[in-house]
Amino acid sequence: QVQLVESGGGLVQAGGSLRLSCAASRIFHFSIYAMGWYRQAPGKQRELVAHITSGGSTNYADSGKGRFTISRDNAQKMVYLQMNSLKPEDTAVYYCAASYDEYNYWGQGTQVTVSS
Repeated sequence: QVQLVESGGGLVQAGGSLRLSCAASRIFHFSIYAMGWYRQAPGKQRELVAHITSGGSTNYADSGKGRFTISRDNAQKMVYLQMNSLKPEDTAVYYCAASYDEYNYWGQGTQVTVSS
């Protein structure tokens, strides 16, 4: 069973930065998977934050453009989300996701709290 484990969340003041990490294990050919970061705030639906294809192309939700950067290290089976200029509205549980064809996997999430 594929495992995705997020880390790097925490409490940060507005304007601060965090770097989230996602470690993938029990996954063959990690490089063929598209990877994404999603978030879910209390009372809201889960939403896409950033996405990176197997080829390294990226796209971002409007809320994170210019502030967030997604990257991947295929050799280490890692995905990262660098978040700068954090805002209180970025407070949410952040999830890592892997997808290929009909296969989709999710991590358990890491809490990010941004204080004003």
